[in-house]
Amino acid sequence: MEKIKEYVAKQQQEVCAFLYDLNSLTAHVQTLLNPLPESVQFYYAIKANSDEQVLRALLPYVYGFEVASMGEIEKVRAISETVPIAFGGPGKTLTELKAALKHNVTLYHLESQLQMQRLNWLAQEQGKTIEVLLRVNPSFELPDATLQMAGKATQFGIEQSELEEILGELGSYPNLRVVGFHFHCISNNLREKTQIKAIEKYITTALQWQQQYNLELSTVNVGGGIGVTYQEEQRPFDWGSYCEQLSTLLKRFPMLNIAMECGRFVSAYCGVYLAQVTDIKSNHGENFAVLRGGNHHFRLPSSWQHNHPFLVLERDDWPYPFAKPTVKNAPITLCGELCTPKDVLAKGVTVERLSAGDIIVFEKAGAYGWHISHHDFLSHPHPQRVYL
Repeated sequence: MEKIKEYVAKQQQEVCAFLYDLNSLTAHVQTLLNPLPESVQFYYAIKANSDEQVLRALLPYVYGFEVASMGEIEKVRAISETVPIAFGGPGKTLTELKAALKHNVTLYHLESQLQMQRLNWLAQEQGKTIEVLLRVNPSFELPDATLQMAGKATQFGIEQSELEEILGELGSYPNLRVVGFHFHCISNNLREKTQIKAIEKYITTALQWQQQYNLELSTVNVGGGIGVTYQEEQRPFDWGSYCEQLSTLLKRFPMLNIAMECGRFVSAYCGVYLAQVTDIKSNHGENFAVLRGGNHHFRLPSSWQHNHPFLVLERDDWPYPFAKPTVKNAPITLCGELCTPKDVLAKGVTVERLSAGDIIVFEKAGAYGWHISHHDFLSHPHPQRVYL
């Protein structure tokens, strides 16, 4: 909080900013990596936060970076020509696949037969053999999670029945070497036992296919999907227990590399979003605080439809001849400056005291905040983005 206060004290206009603590980020990622089994290849999924400063901070620690577009490939290659890249995403175009080959992408997560055909054709033209994982949309039941990305009708992966047909015809893809499978099926999961059960099912399914289709199986990508608690009543994911259970599980499968691609769980904690209260008013018996900012900068709360956790940084200075609007010990809705009622970051939350001029400090804003937001809607100024 002291760093935040120092930043706020220097501002001459209404405060609106993301602050990222890179020392906190690197300390956090080391606590994640240290207890992991040696066979785990830990990728950072840069969709959560792809800022160059964040990528450079993580580069010495992670095994590689998981990307989902040509632009993300270029961002990674801008900081390293050699770090492993895993290329996912359901919409890989021919242009993107050409760029991936140019930039020496290490591993491709192919999500359809057409993606396989495109990449095989390009690899033939260049005389290359490319290592790939096939992304699975499984038929088996999956544990519950906030987001389920497979095991049902979604745009992700190859349906299991179609995949099994493809596995019987891999000779049709002489320039692709299928070395494993990609199972990113659940997201924002907060239960480590659920994660372990899913991983066990992924591995045993992959090994069944290896035996049935005589595959050269070396890697199973178990996705990311580990959640962050945004509400006090939620139980956080127990990373220590998870690593212990994972170590026990993987002792049964010493021949496999396990790829893991975490994004939110890595970068969420390193960032805060600051938004100054520009007005406080009441409408139809409810209190509203209007902020300099909103979901055009920080879309996560409205996207997930939750009350995002926050602190209030009170500011006593008020050099004006008119009264300072204030609410005390009352519920209030924190909304942004956009011309839409959907621009809400927390609804009906009780505050001890909140006044115009105070700063709302939204916590856990280092992932899926700025990077999923519609920045130029209404053409408000962008927030400052500061790396400590």
